[in-house]
Amino acid sequence: QVQLVESGGGLVQPGGSLRLACAASGILFSAYAMAWYRQAPGKQRELVARIISGSDYADSVKGRFTISRDNAKNMVYLQMDSLKPEDTAVYYCNARLGVSAQYNYWGQGTQVTVSS
Repeated sequence: QVQLVESGGGLVQPGGSLRLACAASGILFSAYAMAWYRQAPGKQRELVARIISGSDYADSVKGRFTISRDNAKNMVYLQMDSLKPEDTAVYYCNARLGVSAQYNYWGQGTQVTVSS
């Protein structure tokens, strides 16, 4: 059974930082591209950052967010700095094997709220 469990969300003031973590089980973790998506109220889910060997980011978070992975621990992280109110969303961990639609898994999401 595949599980992706996010943690680390919460309420933070603008300019603050949070670190999200995602623990994966039930997959050959090193073979999967890992990603963070987010969905704000009334908006579509969007890709925030993705990592396989290298990483890429949405333009809106470049220079502020850093994605990393630990293949020995089956963990992926998202360090979020200089947070803005527009970063408020539910953040989801995603694991995908290549471009497969079958081997594409999601966590339950963790709420991030940036507000003073």
